[in-house]
Amino acid sequence: MAVAEARVSQRRRFFSAARLRGEGTEARRAWRGAYVRRILLGDVVAGLIAATVGYLVKFGPEAGQLSSAHAPMWAAALLPVVWVAGLAFARTYEQRFLWIGPDEFRRVFDASVVLLAVVGTVSWAFRYDVARGFVVVALPLVAVLTLGQRLVQRWWLQRQRAHGRFQQTAVLVGHREGVAAMHEQIDRQTGHGYRVIGCCVPGGELADSVPSFDGLPVLGGLGDVLAVVRLYEVDSVAVLPSRELDGPALRRLGWDLETTDAELLLAPAVTDVAGPRVRIRPLSGLPLMHMERPEFKGVRRIAKDVFDRSAAGLAIVLLGPVLLALALAVKATSRGPVFFRHERIGRDGQPFHVLKFRSMVAGADKKVDTLLDQNEGNDVQFKMKADPRVTRVGQVLRRYSLDELPQLFNVLSGTMSLVGPRPHVTREVEQYGFDMRRRLLVKPGITGLWQVSGRSDLSWDDSVRLDVRYVENWSLAFDLMILWKTLGAVLRGSGAY
Repeated sequence: MAVAEARVSQRRRFFSAARLRGEGTEARRAWRGAYVRRILLGDVVAGLIAATVGYLVKFGPEAGQLSSAHAPMWAAALLPVVWVAGLAFARTYEQRFLWIGPDEFRRVFDASVVLLAVVGTVSWAFRYDVARGFVVVALPLVAVLTLGQRLVQRWWLQRQRAHGRFQQTAVLVGHREGVAAMHEQIDRQTGHGYRVIGCCVPGGELADSVPSFDGLPVLGGLGDVLAVVRLYEVDSVAVLPSRELDGPALRRLGWDLETTDAELLLAPAVTDVAGPRVRIRPLSGLPLMHMERPEFKGVRRIAKDVFDRSAAGLAIVLLGPVLLALALAVKATSRGPVFFRHERIGRDGQPFHVLKFRSMVAGADKKVDTLLDQNEGNDVQFKMKADPRVTRVGQVLRRYSLDELPQLFNVLSGTMSLVGPRPHVTREVEQYGFDMRRRLLVKPGITGLWQVSGRSDLSWDDSVRLDVRYVENWSLAFDLMILWKTLGAVLRGSGAY
């Protein structure tokens, strides 16, 4: 141990450890308690608002003395207490389910369903006639308000983390290729709150000649992890798959880290597979990770199609005046048709015609070959930040993705989905590798992970990774999250050209 700490201390000139000293894990995690108290208070307020609205909707502001058969005022006053108790029972205040991932919101939804079932069961068992109007209004409203305030709290936290606040330090452990890939992903997802301060890689003891790797200080070798954690008071240790860190070695590392405040994070060998598809199942006394098959057929797929078409039809009705105004703007400012129809490749490799507002001069698709040497996109997709074919109105349409709105008719016809991989042209599909062909298992979408993660600024490899991740892990809840994030991505207009 003394030798390991001596080696690590020699690297301190490559890393501003002085800034970390004095912070400490406990100080960096002090905000967590205040965050939990804020969401708890928000849940109580949501319960009060829902109870008040439900009571007034059912009985009106002039309601006087009511019999016990009609949910008296004390029952409405009890709702916030019962709601918070239900959320606590669903473990929605445990820190491991907060800040990142969908578990927090899934548990809130589950708590609302359970509470509704309990109310129905109790009223039937004791023959207590709870006012149905109050229940129908108050319980859905309290769930919506709770989800809304927690979304706002998470959005605020992510904004703070993007400015360097409320972060925890992390050390990456593994081989150089894996460390570089994970470092890139963590840097991209600043809202998750991890600040990588260095890495431990094989041969780290030779850091006198190679003090850094991929912009990270090499703090030690694979056997120096505990010493690094103690020296720099590290909050999290992310271990990537490597032959040196097998089962017994990882078990010993876990035991060693129990003497510190650091969390141990293990990256699976199979990446881009979300939690709902992963189950730990025992086999002959060994805990094995079982991967469920992704669902491309069945009830969930039907539910997605029904939701897509219903939402698209409603959006067309509500956005009718906007669609008409945009069509007139396109027609009045340049010659050519209002809409641009172009053949793309959809699910199962079937071609279809995507519909967009025309944002370029007429016949622009026939001029792309003359501009290939000016491509600013990735290796497969052609993109130009200052494309001379784009009209003035088209620049505005493309910046805020308004040219994509006619694709609501594609969704209504069943050739597209609201959320999914973007449809590519035949020339691009012909360049697909094996991994990218997974995207043809689902319908293409108006929006997707690509849109909310950087759009045209992404490399081809990043686009492949995001599309495959969606195909492997799609769900209706995942779609709703992407739709929510799309609003912010559209307003920012980043990566749109």
